[in-house]
Amino acid sequence: MMLALGMFVFSLSTAAYQELQRQTDWRHASNSRIGAAPARQFVGRGEDAITLPGIILPELAGSTLSLDALRLMANTGKAWPMVEGSGRIYGLWVIESLSETKTLFFRDGTPRRIEFTLSLKRIDDDRIDLIGAGTRAGIGIMRTLL
Repeated sequence: MMLALGMFVFSLSTAAYQELQRQTDWRHASNSRIGAAPARQFVGRGEDAITLPGIILPELAGSTLSLDALRLMANTGKAWPMVEGSGRIYGLWVIESLSETKTLFFRDGTPRRIEFTLSLKRIDDDRIDLIGAGTRAGIGIMRTLL
């Protein structure tokens, strides 16, 4: 297991990401002053984003159903806990976007290579009302795919 987002597990058999890019912002308000540089005041944490670009090679590693499962999770509008394979907890994240590019096709149009990019945003930890309903949502998503 590389990473788990809710009940979705990133691995070689599902969807392996090639890198994990994280950008964290902090907000500093600016106030103009006469005859001096603007004054800055720290006003709190800003956006926290993670981007996971990866490749699925259906013949060797990964499944095309994995991207469908991620899309179904995103459609719920819920936040999902993210835990790294090492046990590190990242907090609650929503799926902001998922893009895919299919290349190297078989005669019937089935792709041999699928590149994807998953974009996630962290939500406030106290917004437990946005948490995906764990087992119930995961089972519903899997039933839809099967």
